[in-house]
Amino acid sequence: MSQNNAMPTFESIEALTELVTARQGLYVRWSRGPEPDLGSVSSTDDLTGAPMPGLSASPLDVESWWGDRPVRTWVARRLYDYSHLPRVKDERARPWVLHGREAGRGPDNEPLVRDVEPLGWIADDVINEATAVIERQPGRWGPLDRDAQTP
Repeated sequence: MSQNNAMPTFESIEALTELVTARQGLYVRWSRGPEPDLGSVSSTDDLTGAPMPGLSASPLDVESWWGDRPVRTWVARRLYDYSHLPRVKDERARPWVLHGREAGRGPDNEPLVRDVEPLGWIADDVINEATAVIERQPGRWGPLDRDAQTP
């Protein structure tokens, strides 16, 4: 990991996979970062404007149903799922890893996280690695982009 903006940066999917294997309660959040987020520790529902009791994030903890499949593929999928956000929501959004406590669920059933401990940025190269891992999978898959055109 390298240091960037007072927070380390995960430079490889392997480094992030090691963290996910070693620690529970991890999430990835796509935003402008901890500094603007931790002032209110609240996300807002885009549709209604309602404040929510935590930061919306994607869980990184491996689910038991995943079995003995590669953790690297799990991590890649979790990163890939929301990689469209900078393009469709805020070009300043970057992925970062945090540890926290789930305080509820948002309108898309996403965890809302409180007691946030920022752990590190995720480098663009890691997102590129995640994309490559997912594109090599045999099934058809794409990011969870509501604005994407469906064939």
